[in-house]
Amino acid sequence: MTDQALAGLPGPVLHDEIVPALAPWDHVVRKGEVLRIIDLEGNQAVDFLMYALADDAERYSAQDTIAAQGNIFLRTGSVLLSNEGNPMATVLGTSVAYHDTIGGACSCESNTLRYGHHTKGQHACVENFLQANARHGRGKRDMVSNINWFMNVPVESDGALGIVDGISAPGLYVDIRAEMDLVAVVSNCPQINNPCNGFNPTPVRMIIAA
Repeated sequence: MTDQALAGLPGPVLHDEIVPALAPWDHVVRKGEVLRIIDLEGNQAVDFLMYALADDAERYSAQDTIAAQGNIFLRTGSVLLSNEGNPMATVLGTSVAYHDTIGGACSCESNTLRYGHHTKGQHACVENFLQANARHGRGKRDMVSNINWFMNVPVESDGALGIVDGISAPGLYVDIRAEMDLVAVVSNCPQINNPCNGFNPTPVRMIIAA
């Protein structure tokens, strides 16, 4: 049986993994390779960071990316820039209308502030990022603003941000082509206190193709 999730990939599959709900993930993606992230069950936010493999002092920059494209949302064709102004990756294609750059990553501290002290012990994206980055010798000082694939964060007329029901659905995806050798770091978002995951975090699928 043909795996429809592989349709349209530019070359042979080099890596194919299901990331469980709530879990971190990291992997090297070489220049020219394509990382496909698939929202398996729909309405699942995927927090995402990138670091240059050659020197991880160069890493994804939300500020440079937003300024260069003049838009806070990522769509097909968006170029993801580093803090040195270099292209790190390009959104090669996506079946979701847009993706978020400004909603940030949930943490135990922000959960407590937003949702009450009883959430203090809940797992959060910052902890996932720290766990994945620790495998590469990085710590809290290496955390930067992240991308939220599939997350819906509209900006209201008064400038306020909303975190609302997602616009993804089962099987929708985003393809990211590496423009340099990089390490992709993911938190499969564990947030259960707002609608970003439909109050029910679910697995995602990560495919790297040549």
